[in-house]
Amino acid sequence: MNLMKKFVAEFIGTFWLVLGGCGSAVLAAAYPGLGIGFVGVAIAFGLTVLTMAYAIGHISGCHLNPAISVGLWIAGRFDRKDVLPYILSQVLGGITGAAVLYLIASGKPGFETGNFAANGYGEHSPGGYSMIAALVCEIVMTFMFLIIILGATHSKSPKGFAGIAIGLGLTLIHLISIPVTNTSVNPARSTSQAIFAGNWALGQLWLFWVAPIVGAILAGLVYKILSPEKD
Repeated sequence: MNLMKKFVAEFIGTFWLVLGGCGSAVLAAAYPGLGIGFVGVAIAFGLTVLTMAYAIGHISGCHLNPAISVGLWIAGRFDRKDVLPYILSQVLGGITGAAVLYLIASGKPGFETGNFAANGYGEHSPGGYSMIAALVCEIVMTFMFLIIILGATHSKSPKGFAGIAIGLGLTLIHLISIPVTNTSVNPARSTSQAIFAGNWALGQLWLFWVAPIVGAILAGLVYKILSPEKD
């Protein structure tokens, strides 16, 4: 497969994840009388991954997430030379998705950027959770997300169902962790929103790169021992 096609697929997929997932939070979650709430946002994020798994999975593997690309490499499922180009494609796709979302959201009179679906801890956590709580939450949630991905895409797993398991897994992760950090488990998603949310979000962005990547590395190491592709 042409490498440029893979990078473009990752760009489009991450664009959709941010526009669909964060868009549901910014545009629909608090809409008077018709808001979809935390549950709706969680489902929206799951649906973005599920739909892209079947749309671009055969092209790029549908990572949509720098932490996932790193974790898959650690697990021996991904070529090291493609890690950085994938991450660049994902970050650029996410930022483009956030820019489109901003253009749409700012078209409403009285629009204020606010948190713009950014991730945060302390006073910027939806539930007021501490930095330590956020760090633990993001590491564990990303760890479990990659375990789901590695299992669902394993050569011994049933074919054709990986996208469903992964999409539902991300939905569950959001149901657990939206109150803690607004759910990241994805540095590209966090970066895209932080740029528009302002200085506080950029100041806390380090956690939403470090924690997901640490969680993904741990999962890659663990799953490589539990069920390597080549016994």
